[in-house]
Amino acid sequence: MASTPKQIQAQEKLAGLVLIGAAALALVFANTGLAHHYHDLLAFKFGPSWPRFGQFSVEYWIVDGLMAIFFLLVGLEVKREWYEGRLATPEARRLPIIAALGGMAIPALVYLLVTGFSPPLQSGWAIPAATDIAFAIGVLAILGRYAPASIKLLLVTIAIVDDIGAVAIIALVYTADLNVLALAAALGTTAIMGTMSLYGVRKLTPFMIGFAILWFFTLASGVHATIAGVLAALTIPLGRGEKRSPLRKLEHDIHPWVMFLIVPVFGFAAAGVHVPSDMGAILSPLPLGIMLGLFVGKQLGIFGAIYVAIRFKLASHPHGARWRQIYGAAILCGIGFTMSLFIGKLAFPGNPEAVDAAKIGTLAGSLLSALVGFIVLRLGHPRPSANADIEEMRDVLHPRSKLEKGEVPD
Repeated sequence: MASTPKQIQAQEKLAGLVLIGAAALALVFANTGLAHHYHDLLAFKFGPSWPRFGQFSVEYWIVDGLMAIFFLLVGLEVKREWYEGRLATPEARRLPIIAALGGMAIPALVYLLVTGFSPPLQSGWAIPAATDIAFAIGVLAILGRYAPASIKLLLVTIAIVDDIGAVAIIALVYTADLNVLALAAALGTTAIMGTMSLYGVRKLTPFMIGFAILWFFTLASGVHATIAGVLAALTIPLGRGEKRSPLRKLEHDIHPWVMFLIVPVFGFAAAGVHVPSDMGAILSPLPLGIMLGLFVGKQLGIFGAIYVAIRFKLASHPHGARWRQIYGAAILCGIGFTMSLFIGKLAFPGNPEAVDAAKIGTLAGSLLSALVGFIVLRLGHPRPSANADIEEMRDVLHPRSKLEKGEVPD
């Protein structure tokens, strides 16, 4: 049975709170007498001994294993939205693509300027370019009616395009030495899964077996193993017009596991950084570049790109959204948490000090973006009545009704 809008909003709010709680718990562990237990847990090795890799630690299983399922969900959502959802038409794609490009380029530029283009730090340029959709949507869910449906729609579409960019960056930039044979096996597995889809296979079990095989070959190839999730998602049949779509069924089945287990577990594993008593440490180039990239770069890049696109008629103004609300959403896009922490681990391999500094910058920038974005949206518009939700949703779906009433976005 499909969830109601209220149920979906409650789930999003709870998922955001669980993620925040997991990150806070990690910070408590890492900054108390429990720190050694926390790090020992993440370093504990178990499972089979893989050729070339040996046994995986708990942290490795989370980052390279569980997060592949997270990226599987990302891929499923992107595919569905691209073919029959918010990104199904060129008109619908134009504004979020422009906004996401600005929201990736400007934070990266801010980071490079703050770090002085220092060669040892240049590999971290992509850390502030990412947006954590789960965290941002959680903040919007907490805001309730202060965050209208049009703003949530805008933020989600920008984040979807942002996810595509993040996946491309991980695949192209943060890839180790390639094992050509393993890469060929991964591509061959993807081709077989795609062929199954073309020839009418609709049971999910063969695709899940293929996903596991694809994950192993991708890991062995040197391309980050999480890319296997996106490749697998592209082969899952969307089944447009079918009563039981394999893609929608899989997305529905794994969504709660990802949002309430995998993402919080990753947050717990990634956010545990020792916060120095001298808070001046955040002013060092690496964490400061990430913090300013997320907080300043994201809002400048996204809001600026949207303004220019609308000003020069490259895209239309989001229906029912006021400029101050668009600005608030742009600030919330500076919550990089999950994706920024993930990319931070890839950017500085073998350099735990740099990884910890990147975590501090990510946490500071994400927290600042969440608080300021919340305040802008909370104070930027009076609380509407319950009936205003219906009115606002109708204006999003049928914008002509707003124009007929003589109203224009301010």
